[in-house]
Amino acid sequence: MRVGIAHHFGWAVAVTASADHRVADRRRIELVEPGVPTAPIHHEGKRLDDAAASRLVARVRASAERATSAALDELAAALDGPIVSMSLRAWPPDFPADIAVQRRVQHEARADSIMYRQVLAELAHARGWTVHLYDARTVERQAATLLAERAGEVLHGPRAVLGPPWAKDHRMALAATIVAAELRDGGKV
Repeated sequence: MRVGIAHHFGWAVAVTASADHRVADRRRIELVEPGVPTAPIHHEGKRLDDAAASRLVARVRASAERATSAALDELAAALDGPIVSMSLRAWPPDFPADIAVQRRVQHEARADSIMYRQVLAELAHARGWTVHLYDARTVERQAATLLAERAGEVLHGPRAVLGPPWAKDHRMALAATIVAAELRDGGKV
């Protein structure tokens, strides 16, 4: 089983697919506990000094680790087979870790989002899952190319079979699992 994630501030769409790209599970998962700020750099931390913003980010990150871990455990327990990989939207490998730097204009709009992806990646690695990073702008097209004539059925068919919701986030997450399978299996889609 491969999990594709389309994340937002504090929550994500998780689509799990089997080796034949059949959707085994789709769900919304919470990435932070209730009542905890979801965007500590971009929103809540703007009025704080660097030290207070760092404490806030640490509190949110700890909450994200607990909530995301619980959500991933629930997901894994609901599946018929083991999860082998998680696909996440890519982030710059050189993104700064320093909160004072993250608060600068060129970074602050992405810092919270990247924090959630990093937490997801760390928790996936801790579970022994391979982490694949994807480009949200191109992953659906990549998957369609790999699937060829099956693309419409695989990427859009789940809406007819499972019913709503099946939107762009779901297709993107599923497409990411297909691209991850290609990377792992060396071209066998």
